[in-house]
Amino acid sequence: DMEFTGLHSASPQNDKPSLFDSPVERYLKARQSVQRFTVTQLGLAIFSNESSNKYMVHSYNFFLFPSTWGVTDVEFTLSASSIQFLSHYGFDYNKFLKDGIPYMNEAQEKILHQHLLEGSRKVSSALDRDVLKKAIDEVTCWIAAAEEEETMILQDLNGYQMLEVQLVLRQALQNVWTQPLGIKKVMVKKVSPQRRRLLENSPYDCCQKELILLSARGFTNLFQILVQAKKPLVGHNMLMDLMHLHDKFYKPLPESYEEFKRNIHNLFPVLIDTKTVTKSVWKKCQFPRGSSLLEVYAVLCSSNLNPKDSTCPQIVLASDCSRYAEKKCPHEAGYDAFLCGSVLLQSAHLLLCTSRDDAVEADPSFPQYLSVLAEYLNKVNFIRGGVSSINFSGKDAPCHHPPLLVVHVRGWPGLNERQIYQEFKALCRFDVRRLSKNQFLLLSNKFKQVRLVLRDYKHHPHLRVSVYRHWRHSPGVSCLLQVSGVVALWSLLAFVLGGAPRC
Repeated sequence: DMEFTGLHSASPQNDKPSLFDSPVERYLKARQSVQRFTVTQLGLAIFSNESSNKYMVHSYNFFLFPSTWGVTDVEFTLSASSIQFLSHYGFDYNKFLKDGIPYMNEAQEKILHQHLLEGSRKVSSALDRDVLKKAIDEVTCWIAAAEEEETMILQDLNGYQMLEVQLVLRQALQNVWTQPLGIKKVMVKKVSPQRRRLLENSPYDCCQKELILLSARGFTNLFQILVQAKKPLVGHNMLMDLMHLHDKFYKPLPESYEEFKRNIHNLFPVLIDTKTVTKSVWKKCQFPRGSSLLEVYAVLCSSNLNPKDSTCPQIVLASDCSRYAEKKCPHEAGYDAFLCGSVLLQSAHLLLCTSRDDAVEADPSFPQYLSVLAEYLNKVNFIRGGVSSINFSGKDAPCHHPPLLVVHVRGWPGLNERQIYQEFKALCRFDVRRLSKNQFLLLSNKFKQVRLVLRDYKHHPHLRVSVYRHWRHSPGVSCLLQVSGVVALWSLLAFVLGGAPRC
């Protein structure tokens, strides 16, 4: 699970999801948002099948902040509503800003690697420049009177500053050696040139280019381990999460929607979206729907749902993660990741029970759960669209909507999309798009709402609602028919007038 600095941009282009969106259009909209916003926190819950049907959970929270080492300086946007939302749930912005783990994608890593090979130095922020200047002044004053092997300590340096200070001091002064000393401290030692050469060739030097790159990559190292593990990756409404994973830790998002799908499938061959799974479980098992992940989890854990089933998976939090067993922490990424994995196991168990006429065996295995989940694998939920899910291992299903409606406005000048939306909002929910000066398109995801509007607006004084017909209502077709009519009329006149003298 991931938390972001924003979801949808408030730009004039308006990249919010719409029922009119195809999967390609939705991807291009979401791509703009992902490029503007960043990840504040990533939650990872690892479910281990300890014995029979018992699962041990280790859940982790990672506060993340873009790498600022060397030449990289990432710009990102903050959405006021998203910041307010996370603050309401107790998000620690100090940890995000001050202690966030760095990360970078392959393009950024390539740039940093090239600059390390060239030996170039660039300090990104004014704060780092001030810290470096202070450290150099201290060492310069100290070293003049210091003797060989004498040491001093520089304090209050963060991870990047510790590296920068050491690299700059070693480059500027040939008779010093540096070494990190615990957290936020660097030891500076005065050494002879011979001793300096020996230390530079030591395999334990923390300032080797490979170790600098490893440090700057930060969380990306763990991302690559997850990719190599090839384990099922589970999320809830996970399209935006997958796009951020691709953009922040792998490669900048491509313009091609199909290329994005191929890349994600190569990284994570087995994806499971619990939103897709639970939508099917609602229909098959007839249990109350939950709008949020926490509500779904609460329903599935309810003793009323399956009170006598002793074969349900037993989910146990590890001792160092027991806080989540005692306290609800919604929208804390590690907690939501734990909920997500739990919802998957419980949903899979319900599907297994409904797929068999006989009783489920005492200890169902995870491969059995995967077998009943087969139809949902790599199907990521598509919010408010003509398809229910995006297929990451093949072609998407064709878009399927209820009939499109067209609203013709009479005697109500200056009406816009927002006013049309407000007009119909009380009755049902439509997405609105302007077709022409006096015509608007309405699109719903429910056939019942279409029938309701056609019935209730049959005799409206200003709005005439009908089913959209392309040949009749399309501005392009109307224009073509008008041009064809004019051409046909002129042709007829030319024939009549031109043919009279000959006759």
